[in-house]
Amino acid sequence: MKTITINIPDTIEFDDKDVLIAIASRLYEKGKLSVGQAAELAGLSKRTFLEILGTYGVSVFNHPSSDLNRDVENAKGYNL
Repeated sequence: MKTITINIPDTIEFDDKDVLIAIASRLYEKGKLSVGQAAELAGLSKRTFLEILGTYGVSVFNHPSSDLNRDVENAKGYNL
């Protein structure tokens, strides 16, 4: 695992946990991490991570519409 050191001005108040969640949220949004990987990075359960994504401006549904269209086409052959 990679370790990163960030220098933040003393005038900015933040919580270490918030920084981890913000980074994990952004990496999830960009598709770099799965929800499980992002939750682990943030130190949260998957459920908790998914519940707070909106507060960081990230949609739980971050898949492109082309994925949805492909899923719909694939599902047409199944009797549900």
